[in-house]
Order: sequence, then structure tokens, then C-alpha cells
Amino acid sequence: MKKISRLLFAVILLSLAWQQGGAQVINSIGDENMKVPQGMKPKEKKAESPYIADINTDTPYYQCIDSADNYIHRHQWDIAEQWLLKAFKTDPDNPGNSLVLSNIATLQRYQGKRAEAIKNYTLALDMTPHAVTLLLNRAALYVEMDSIQRAIDDYERVCELDLYDTEARYSLGVIALDRGDTRHAEDYFNEIKRINPNSGLYHEGMGLLHKKAGNHARAVEFFTQVIKVQPSVQLLAHRADCYLAMKRLNDAEADIRTALEMAPDDAYLYLLRAKLHKLRFQRDEMNSDIDTAVTLGLPRDIINTALNE
Repeated sequence: MKKISRLLFAVILLSLAWQQGGAQVINSIGDENMKVPQGMKPKEKKAESPYIADINTDTPYYQCIDSADNYIHRHQWDIAEQWLLKAFKTDPDNPGNSLVLSNIATLQRYQGKRAEAIKNYTLALDMTPHAVTLLLNRAALYVEMDSIQRAIDDYERVCELDLYDTEARYSLGVIALDRGDTRHAEDYFNEIKRINPNSGLYHEGMGLLHKKAGNHARAVEFFTQVIKVQPSVQLLAHRADCYLAMKRLNDAEADIRTALEMAPDDAYLYLLRAKLHKLRFQRDEMNSDIDTAVTLGLPRDIINTALNE
């Protein structure tokens, strides 16, 4: 993780946990998850059954999957993983095993078992190589592991498979921005705008672009457009950071407070509040927030770099 720059680290940190939109546990093995896009956006479908139609779901294989689903809803990832592994071993030739392996990988990711998760995402992709969701999940995990080129390869593959996918283009833009390649980053964000002019990912990407360039007022405008529609911890944190740079301390405090109400265990928010306390010369409060951020997993060297900017 040390090789990842602070911008990309912040984006990762604010979006890792499953509560904040991490890897997807897929609950359908229908066309929507195993599609092979052909440049046309699929029509909206009604919710599909979790299992393929016209099969006997009372078999031991599907009973194991039902048990896993129950434990997933309870966030008991380790037990759910064991039930899915049992399902796979019960019927290793079942055509639904790509989905089973994918969900095993996601549960392993939640538990921090990254190498095992990569192995199972890859096995699932060997069975269904055009599954966009699997590629996105594996790419995101590669970013967490600092395997950036492998992540790029997966995201670019998604772009080839789905001409309308915005998530992969956003991620490629953030990676390009992290590498200082603002021209390609802006190209990716503009692709998102072409696909969907009202996309929040376009506005968020452009906010990051302007923030990186030090144009904090313009960044705030882009972040605010998304926050008005769909506020999130990540967006509030980015806007608060811009407010801190602009010395708009009351506005920064309001965003940090709102974000902490949404995610009270987010280490990066305590770093931002430590910066706020430093600007207000509140040393005791600053040190308290630094200790909390460290306890929650934020490396002290990143904290020191941010506070000394």
C-alpha cells in the first residue's frame, strides 16, 4: 500500500468497506451478471430469481447456497464462505459455480484474504470470461493490492465489453489522475459524460481533477452537484478537504460532521478533522483525532504528510 499516492489511497480508503459500496455479492446467475455486452444497453428487466429456472433447488447444492445467503445477510462472512465452498464441492460441475466462486472471492475480500480472493475471481472468470461484474470486482481488489497495471487491464477489458460502462472509465480516470496524467483522466471523465451527461461519476471525476490541480473552488462546484442529488461519505470528504484548503473552516466542519454521522469508523474523516483542528490551533483535539485515525488503520506517515502540507 505504501506505493499508492495519497489521492488514490484516499479514494480507496473511502470506498473499501462493503457498507460503502465495496465488491458486489451477486445474487443472480441470469443474463444481467453473465452478459456479453455488444455495445447496446440492455433493456430494463424485472428482478430475476436467484437461481436458473426449471431446476430442482431442493438439492444439497442449493441448500448450501441458501444457508450461505442467510449468513451473508447476517454479515457472518466466514460461515457464509464455508457454505459456498461446500456447495462447490458438492457439485463441482454445476454451471452456476462461476457465481459461487465469485461470491466466495467477495467474502474472502471482506475478510482481508486478498490472495485467495484473486484466485477465486480468476477461476470464476475462466468459466465466464465476459462477466463484467467479475472483472470490476477483481480490478477493484487489484487496486487495493497496489497491482495497478493488472487493475488497468481488467478495467480496459470492461470498456471493450461494454461501451456504456461508466464505472470502469471512472476508475481508469482516477488511476490516470493519480499518475499525474490529467489529459487522459479528463478524457475518461468526458467519455462518461458522453455516455450519460447527468452521471454523478462524471462530476465526481471532474471534481477530483480540479482538486488535484489546486482549483478547489471549481472542485467544490462539481462535488456539490452530486452531493445535492446523492450525498456520500466519499463526496463529503473530498469537498471538506477542498474547504480546508480554501480556509472555509465552518463549511469543512459541517461536511465532516455529516460524513461522520454516516460513517463513524472512517479513519480518513478523523484525519480531515485533525487538519481542521490544526487550522484552529486546537492541538489537543488534533492529537485525539490523529490517535483515532491510527487506531482505525490509517498509516501515521500518511497522516503526517497530510498535516504538514
